[in-house]
Amino acid sequence: MTALLRTEGISKAYGGVQALDGATIAVEEGTVAGLIGPNGSGKTTLFNVITGYETPDAGQVWFGDRAITNLAPDKVFAAGIGRTFQLTRIFPRLTVIENMLIAAQARDRPRNLLSWFGKDAWTHHRRHALELLEFVGIEGHANVLAGSLSYGQRKLLELAYVLVADPAVILLDEPAGGVNPTLINHIADRIRQLNAEQGKTFLLVEHNMEFVMGLCSVITVLESGAAVVSGPPGIVKTDKRVLDAYLGTDLDDLGVDDEEEAR
Repeated sequence: MTALLRTEGISKAYGGVQALDGATIAVEEGTVAGLIGPNGSGKTTLFNVITGYETPDAGQVWFGDRAITNLAPDKVFAAGIGRTFQLTRIFPRLTVIENMLIAAQARDRPRNLLSWFGKDAWTHHRRHALELLEFVGIEGHANVLAGSLSYGQRKLLELAYVLVADPAVILLDEPAGGVNPTLINHIADRIRQLNAEQGKTFLLVEHNMEFVMGLCSVITVLESGAAVVSGPPGIVKTDKRVLDAYLGTDLDDLGVDDEEEAR
């Protein structure tokens, strides 16, 4: 396998605060990868740099063999990288299906907006939107205001919204955060299905260690803005650097069965 998405030496400071300090990660094509670390370790900042919402002070972002450093967010999206946000970004005063159709318009705008005119084209876009809502499990809410959805359902809508563009890589920022256990399992199942059946590549930031350890084949740990270790869950969860980074965290939160195993 080859790295479909990678960062090399990304640094970013806000005044005197060094959010990223030479962060280098690689996400292999066709994998579900995790990015973890204590609060303030630079995870979301790295997501923002990759997707064009922040400009790095140094370093490069690569998508395949193309340098995408400093591309605007819409250009990164058009290149094939979709993302969700820690706080969901939906249109609460529009219906769920209207949110999806806006996503479809955003996808088509760089190519041919004229394709939207005509009954057949509109029917096609609406049908595709409904299929994605059915895939994530909220098709029954298609005609309700998005603002009336539960927080977990909003996470599912945002995932469906991203899938409209059929991205090659999907970045998920805390997909399990604030979500009840039933929906967490549902989200994990949808990620597995997309990965297994369509070969979608994922990179997710998450604090729910059970979710991460059970879903990701490779996990990278950030500490003070730099990647300190990367590898399979079984290796990462017992690495001394990881335990040091999470000093004060219960070992069970890292998916470690007992202290002896952690050593």
